[in-house]
Order: sequence, then C-alpha cells, then structure tokens
Amino acid sequence: MEYIMFTKHLLGYDISRIARDLKRIGMTGVDLCVRPGYPVNPDNCLEKLPEAVKIFGDEGLSVPLVTAPGDMTEPDGTARRMYEACGRAGVRFIKIGYWTLKDGDYWGMLKDCHRKLEWFRKLSEETGVVTVVHNHSGGTMGLNMGYAVRLVEGMDPRYVGIFADVGHLSLVGGRLPFELSVGWDYIKLLALKDLVWQKPHGDLKGERRAVVVPMGYGLVEWGVLVRELKARGYDGILDFHSEYGGYPPEAVLAQAESDLKRFRELWQEV
Repeated sequence: MEYIMFTKHLLGYDISRIARDLKRIGMTGVDLCVRPGYPVNPDNCLEKLPEAVKIFGDEGLSVPLVTAPGDMTEPDGTARRMYEACGRAGVRFIKIGYWTLKDGDYWGMLKDCHRKLEWFRKLSEETGVVTVVHNHSGGTMGLNMGYAVRLVEGMDPRYVGIFADVGHLSLVGGRLPFELSVGWDYIKLLALKDLVWQKPHGDLKGERRAVVVPMGYGLVEWGVLVRELKARGYDGILDFHSEYGGYPPEAVLAQAESDLKRFRELWQEV
C-alpha cells in the first residue's frame, strides 16, 4: 500500500522541507500540488518537476500523483506542458481540473466534457501519464460516483480513470460499498478525508458548505470503507488529502500524522 499526502496546505514550504516532513510523519509518497504559487507550478514544471521527484526519491518517497490547477480542463498548452513534465519525471497519474454545470444544460455539458476528455486521453496515451477525474461535491460534473462514471464511460481505463474521494462520496453519494462498486473498473486511487455539511441555523437564505474535519469526526464510515477495500483486495494508493484550510502547515502535518496513524491501526483491526 502507498500512503501519500496532498501538499496543497503546505504552501510556503520548499520541496526539501516537504520531503523531510512527509517522511517524518510516516508517508511513503506525495500527491504534489502543481499550481501557481507553489515550488513546482505550471510555468516551471518541465524543469522543476523532475528535480522535485529526485529530492523526494532521495528521502525514499514516491510521487505517483500530480494535482493540476482546478481550472485545467481545456486542451491547451498548459495541459500539454504538465503532461510532458509528468511523463519525463515518471509520475503515473495527473488529476485534472473540474467542469461545472453551466446554464442548466447537463447533457450538452456532458458532451463537451467527453470531447475534452478524449483529448486528455490522447495526451495520456502519448505521455504514459494516466488522467484521473476527481469526484467532488458541489456543482461539478463529477458530483459523485455515478456522475464521475458518466464522464469517463467508454474511455480506455488504461489512460483515463477516477480518483475516488470517500469524503465527497459520503456527502453526496450512496453508502461506500455501493459507490465503489459503481466505479470500481475506473477507480485508480482513493482520496481519504472526512467531511461534514455546515449551514447557518435558522437562516432560510443560508447555503450549506462542505467542511473538512479530522478523520472519524465526519460522515465517512471508515470501518465500512476498510472492509470494502479488503474484500476487493485493494493494495494501491491511499491519498491523505489533509485539506485543513486555515491551519498553519505545522498543524496540517500534525493532523495528517494522527490521521495516518489511526487509519493504519484501523486497517489492522478490521
């Protein structure tokens, strides 16, 4: 099993420090956030991503996944540069951005997404880097597993797959055994985080929002998840998303260390 961590909330740390800290807390790899403002970003990735992968490798950490900017949904030069950088650096997966529903026309939007995903598929075939779509609550076209499968159905699963997020599935999907069964043929790796809905009490105009909480304090049924993964013989990548927005990086790392420890204990107990 690979235990990796998303580096979104380690903004301000350089690659060497991220590598040392992730190794210290027990992670075996990295979900590297390659976005504007980060040490490796879409502008410098051709040069800096291979350098970063080497630094992580020197600490015994793999880099199986790169997370692209959330708006990287178009077949343009930025996307090609990101894929080529991942291919050169030996990164296996790239998580692309999010399409959101426009003008209330789901079916028209789905056709447009399929056209763009076909371009991403070709890029994956050229570079050897698998495209993954992240199921995400809200107005995204990959709202839950059913919608995510609608996006990728008909695509060659060697090149296009799903990044299954158990937190978002627990917010807007069925129970996890059902959701994972729906998408299993396309699921490449799993994101681990716990979520709750928050909405102002008594405010008729208030809108709910998803909030990340420490593992065990949200809606995810962790024991059910572990039983399902074991029953399916899963031994792939588990990505601790650790999206504790507002925490300083040191606190993010401390909470991620606790989450990892508790999850590994649960894996042995269930």
